[in-house]
This record gives sequence, C-alpha cells and structure tokens, in this order.
Amino acid sequence: MYADRIHMSTSIRVSDDTKSMLESLKREDETFDELLERLIESERPINIGAWSEEEANSARDAIERSRESFER
Repeated sequence: MYADRIHMSTSIRVSDDTKSMLESLKREDETFDELLERLIESERPINIGAWSEEEANSARDAIERSRESFER
C-alpha cells in the first residue's frame, strides 16, 4: 500500500548547545530521528507486572539468597 510509505516530518527548534549535545550522542550511521527514538526508548518505564507469579517468586528468592550471603 502506498499510504504505508508516506512519512510526515516535523521540525523541532533546539538551541545550538542542545544540537551539539545531540550530535555527540548520535551514532555515525544514525539519523537524528533514530537517535531520538533510541533515547526515548531508554526512558520508557518498565512494565510493572510483566513477570508471572512464579518468576516474581523466583526473583524474590534469589534476592533473599543474595542478602543472606552478604550477611555471613
């Protein structure tokens, strides 16, 4: 479908300092759009409740064992 290939664009004004900081974070083969997507993705909250009850219990047990080993 042709409509799936149309991408809208928007300009965002940033200061020269902000642009310089973004450029320093940008990978050589990365567009600014890809950089911003990567930065946004790293800031997304963790999905709470993503573990099953069994996985959560296993993690709690591992934490408890770790704490006990430091108490010795």
